[in-house]
Amino acid sequence: VQLQASGGGLVQPGGSLRLSCAVIGSIFRINAMAWYRQAPGKQRELVASISSDGTTNYADSAKGRVTISRDNAMNTGYLEMNSLKPEDTAVYYCNANIVTRDFIILTYWGQGTLVTVSS
Repeated sequence: VQLQASGGGLVQPGGSLRLSCAVIGSIFRINAMAWYRQAPGKQRELVASISSDGTTNYADSAKGRVTISRDNAMNTGYLEMNSLKPEDTAVYYCNANIVTRDFIILTYWGQGTLVTVSS
């Protein structure tokens, strides 16, 4: 099982990006999914999370600008980011709590996708 993150890139301030996180491999179920970010010289921090029933949670810095969602049929999570600011520049990591086919609960991380907000 692996998580494949994509969608990062260079965007101007005020712009938008949509990140995707695909769970690749045979699993039983995805519990919670989340997005974290790590800016240069800073600790990794939670941006948003979504539970298996769709309940969402956002960091204060993300509220009103970010929407986390998931497509359970596609085993994919998304992070829609709007009104991007230079301080949103970071490597964004997806995270998923997964129940394997052997009914073991494991947490997986994606490889990270770089978001750069700059004019």
